Amino acid sequence: MLRRVLREIEALRGPINLYDLARRLEIEPGALEGMIDFWIWKGRLKDNRSGVTAAEVACSGAVCSRSCPGPQDCPFVVRMPRTLSVVLSPQDKGTPGI
Repeated sequence: MLRRVLREIEALRGPINLYDLARRLEIEPGALEGMIDFWIWKGRLKDNRSGVTAAEVACSGAVCSRSCPGPQDCPFVVRMPRTLSVVLSPQDKGTPGI
């Protein structure tokens, strides 16, 4: 199943969300996320999320009001969906392996 997940992501020509991919592969989204994390750990996929977005930095808790919950729970901060990139091997890039 792990290889099937990787092949499916590699074959995609554009973005797809986790739930659509899970439905397409007929597995639970939570299980799929674990499989994606495995491929990230193995270096085959790259998570394109940055640790903290500029919007989260801008929301310091004092910007909105004193009762602002901060960037994690701020209703004005929009979280972008998780995106992944396939990590090309040296053979895929046309570069000789070391």
